[in-house]
Amino acid sequence: MGFIKDFKDFALKGNVVDLAVAVIIGGAFGAIVSSLVDDVITPLLLTPALKAANAENLDQLMWGAVKYGKFLSAIIKFVIIAFILFLIIRAMKSLQKKEVAAPAAPSSTDKLLMEIRDELKK
Repeated sequence: MGFIKDFKDFALKGNVVDLAVAVIIGGAFGAIVSSLVDDVITPLLLTPALKAANAENLDQLMWGAVKYGKFLSAIIKFVIIAFILFLIIRAMKSLQKKEVAAPAAPSSTDKLLMEIRDELKK
């Protein structure tokens, strides 16, 4: 029973569950970015370059015998994901900085004790 209990404790820790959720959301986000690159960016922005290279899509781009279209598509996807993650992390850091509050003013008891201390020093 000890092994099963240890595994249950490990699997249900907050960090493991958070990581699982992050992986699932990351996969879905990757699909969104792939669709963005394949269905929006390539047709709208890269069409003139593809026509100049006599290709219909990125997969057909070749330099000699080397197909570099998929690699170019992967680079575009990586840059988009990296930029969005940068924005998310930057926003989280700015929120964390705002959460740090100034030290609280001394309570009335503390003020009274400070006054007593100052009077005793005199």
